[in-house]
Amino acid sequence: MMTRRALLAFAAVLALGLAPAREARADALADIMARGSVRIAVPQDFPPFGSVGLDMAPQGYDIDVANMIGAKLGVKVELTPVTSANRIPYLQTNKVDLVISSLGKNPDREKVIDFSTAYAPFFNGVFAPASVDVKSAEDLAGKSVGVTRGSVEDLELSKIVPASATVKRYEDNNGTISSFLSGQVNVVATGNVVAAAILARNPPKKPELKFLIKNSPCYIGFNKDQPALKAKLDEILAAAKSDGTMNAIAQKWLKTDLPKDL
Repeated sequence: MMTRRALLAFAAVLALGLAPAREARADALADIMARGSVRIAVPQDFPPFGSVGLDMAPQGYDIDVANMIGAKLGVKVELTPVTSANRIPYLQTNKVDLVISSLGKNPDREKVIDFSTAYAPFFNGVFAPASVDVKSAEDLAGKSVGVTRGSVEDLELSKIVPASATVKRYEDNNGTISSFLSGQVNVVATGNVVAAAILARNPPKKPELKFLIKNSPCYIGFNKDQPALKAKLDEILAAAKSDGTMNAIAQKWLKTDLPKDL
C-alpha cells in the first residue's frame, strides 16, 4: 500500500502531465562507435567454436566471427571468455556488448535478449560415408548406428529409428568417433561439431550429412531495444555470407560449406 506521502508525490507527477516511464536504453551501436571498441563474449572451452591455442590466444569459429564484426565496424575487439551459464548475464550487466558464443535461440532467451540473423550452423544429424545410401530414417533399417548415450541426438534418434536398425550407444563422443573410424558402425548420429572433429583427423572414411535430426543454428546475442545495432549486425552478416567470408570460416573450422539456407 502507498503511504500518504507517496500518493501525494504521484499526484504531483500526474498534475504536471508526466507519467512513470520505462527507462530508455542507450544506443549500443553509438556507444561502441564512440568508445572505439566492441566487447564480445566468446567461448574458451568449446572447440571448434572457441578454445585456447598453443600460443594461449583464443581461436575458433566464434573468435573469427568476432574479429570480422570488429573489423567491419572499424573498432578494436575486446574478447571476454565466458561459459554457457554466464554469457547472457554478462550481456545483461553490461560487461559485454555482444555474445558470440554458439548461442542458440529459444523462446525463453527471446524474452530477455535479442538476436541477429544466424551466423553458424549447429545441428544434430545422421552422418555416413558417401558410399552409404541413407537419405531418411527409414534407410537406417538393417544398419548399425553409433550414438553418444543420453545425448540430444540419442533421444531424437530413438523416436525415429526403425526396429531393424542396430543402435550402439557409447559413453562419450570419443567413443562414438572411434566406433565410426574403426568400422564398428556404418552410420553415426551426432552433432556437426563432432563430425568436424572426425574430419579434422582426415580419415579414409569421411562422414557426410545424410539428414538432419534437430537444427539449432547460432546467433549473435545483444540487449533488447537496439534496432540500430541489430540492423548493422544483420547487414555485416549478409555481406559476409554473400562475399564468401562466412563460408571460408565454416570451411576452416567445420570442414564443410556454410548451409545455403542459413
